[in-house]
Amino acid sequence: MSRHRDIRNLDYQDVLNDYDADDYEDEYDLSPEDAAKLKQATAEVRAALGTEVSKVTDKQIEDEVWDNFYDVDKSVTKLVSKYIAPASRAPKSTPQKVSTAGKKTAGPTTKKKASSSLDDVANDVKELKIDNTPLPKSKNIDVLSAYAATIKKKTASFVVIGHVDAGKSTMMGRLLLDLGVVDQRTVEKLRKEAEIMGKKSFALAWLLDKEGNERARGVTIDIATNRFETETTNFTILDAPGHRDFIPNMIAGASQADFAILVVDASTNAFESGLRGQTKEHAWLIRSMGVSRVIVAVNKLDTVNWSQERFDEIMHQISGLLSTAQFHAKNITYVPVSGLHGDNMVHKSKDAAASWYTGRTLLEELENSEPLNRALTKPLRMTVSEVYRTRQSPVTVSGRIDSGFLQMGDALMVQPGAEKCYVKSLLVNEEPADWAVAGQNAVLHLSHINPNYLGPGHIICDPAKPISCVDTFTVKVLAFISLVPQGVDVHRGRLFASGTIVSFTAILDKVTGAVKKKKPQSVDVGEIVTVKIRLKRKEPLERGQRVVLRWEGKTLAAGILV
Repeated sequence: MSRHRDIRNLDYQDVLNDYDADDYEDEYDLSPEDAAKLKQATAEVRAALGTEVSKVTDKQIEDEVWDNFYDVDKSVTKLVSKYIAPASRAPKSTPQKVSTAGKKTAGPTTKKKASSSLDDVANDVKELKIDNTPLPKSKNIDVLSAYAATIKKKTASFVVIGHVDAGKSTMMGRLLLDLGVVDQRTVEKLRKEAEIMGKKSFALAWLLDKEGNERARGVTIDIATNRFETETTNFTILDAPGHRDFIPNMIAGASQADFAILVVDASTNAFESGLRGQTKEHAWLIRSMGVSRVIVAVNKLDTVNWSQERFDEIMHQISGLLSTAQFHAKNITYVPVSGLHGDNMVHKSKDAAASWYTGRTLLEELENSEPLNRALTKPLRMTVSEVYRTRQSPVTVSGRIDSGFLQMGDALMVQPGAEKCYVKSLLVNEEPADWAVAGQNAVLHLSHINPNYLGPGHIICDPAKPISCVDTFTVKVLAFISLVPQGVDVHRGRLFASGTIVSFTAILDKVTGAVKKKKPQSVDVGEIVTVKIRLKRKEPLERGQRVVLRWEGKTLAAGILV
């Protein structure tokens, strides 16, 4: 059973400031055992509260019992502190204990008569803490040594990008099907559901596009993730939205990727349309986010009878685009595929018209790609992608570890806010783990922190070496359009922050990096420039991080903090 609230589709400006336990008002499918435990513990809490139970709603009692894993003593303590006697009320006498049977027993020094007055209840809880959960215990593992001893396969994440309707999600669905990650029965079930909506061909895409609004609109909206492994590598798929309205989500995906698959639609007129659309912008963005390796999947080539001439034409134009975006030719490969039918995805195409292609399949190209170097020895930095609630913890976060490492029991800091928390338990690749390192996607079950202090884009770091929060910084960027001092939105992964371009420090030579012009008033397209930016509030940013600058739905520039 899981009380999971996925908030990944919230606007990034809303970092859970409106969080409240009452948000969880939906019904949950409890197992008979859980239902019995919840019912019994709730009854005991009601009995322990006595006449004061009228000040607390049934739902508040049930939520507190659930959050404290049926611990009656702890639930009573928190309910009294929250709803009956404010923690700030001055105590007058020794508190009473509450037994798990729900009966009050005398405290160690004073025997009191039962009382229903507010003052007496306050006296009873004077020394009780709101959060008295024991701190998680660390196993004190030498994480780097443990990691070195367990390395058997590479770990890599790749982002799938391209213009809307290029077939990205369908391609990845076919990949998962042909690898046996999902079965044909599941696909047939989705095909029937899609057919009811008049979208029969979307069945494979729905393996990744699981949200109702994504299926209704027929487009990916947020980053869809899936995992699979081969003999050499554990892969994480980051299927990014192609529609221009969801570029911020595409940026979030690219920020977690080691390399990229750029999907282009080879069908008549579709490639040209995509080239004028998001294909170019996506290529520039992934390069600006540090991705240097790209596999170009020329999709739907079966719609033009596997024309080698069409493939060569597309390859020539994409090569020019990627060269302009500063990709090196040695890091680019091209594969003709049919995502719908699986040609050249996992297995070579059996279509005689495609026999001219003798290169690797898409899967072989993925296995031939090297992940980025891991910053294992640098201070811990983990970018929060999602915040939600699970059975294991009322506060659970997921994200990619950008640098450093962590283990169960570690004390962590969340920025902004400098809030401290602890790792209660964690998952790596959806499996329980004792530790996690840079480059891995992890799920952390946290304790001793209010979820109001966590949101997408926040940074989890080492309290001894925390990331600083700044409202003014300098970034070296490549200008995508002409720039002048103006309003700007700063994107880094899931982080979204509004600010202003204050000034341009200098225009730099693209080759040497030398200063060409100091303090220009404006910047032309394609120029490298250092920009001073001031944000409306302080955010966790530091030298070496990559950001994208956008404004009113347009990408202005992208680069790295200096």
